[in-house]
Amino acid sequence: MSNRRRKTTKKQSSAMTFFVCVVVLVVLGVSAVKVSNLCEKSKELSETEYALEVKIQNAYLEKQDLIAQEQYMQTKQYIEDVAKDKLGLVYPDEIVIKPSE
Repeated sequence: MSNRRRKTTKKQSSAMTFFVCVVVLVVLGVSAVKVSNLCEKSKELSETEYALEVKIQNAYLEKQDLIAQEQYMQTKQYIEDVAKDKLGLVYPDEIVIKPSE
C-alpha cells in the first residue's frame, strides 16, 4: 500500500507541477502583453506631450507678438501710419508723390 500511495502522490505531484507551470506561463504571457500595451501607450503619450509642448511654445510666441503689436498700436507712429496708409492723410508740410499708372 505504501508503493501505491507513493505512485499516486508522484502522479499528483507531477500533475500539480504541470498545473503550476501552466499557470505561471499564462501569468507571464498576460504580463508581457500588458507591458507591451503600456509601452505603446507610453510612446503615444510622449508624442502627445511633445506636440502639446510645441503648441504651448507657439502660443507663447504668438502672445509675445500680440503684446508687441498692442504696444505698437498705442504709439503715435502707428496712428500716423494708419492715417497715411488707409486714410491718405498727410501733414500740411509734407508733399505726396504718387506714381503714375
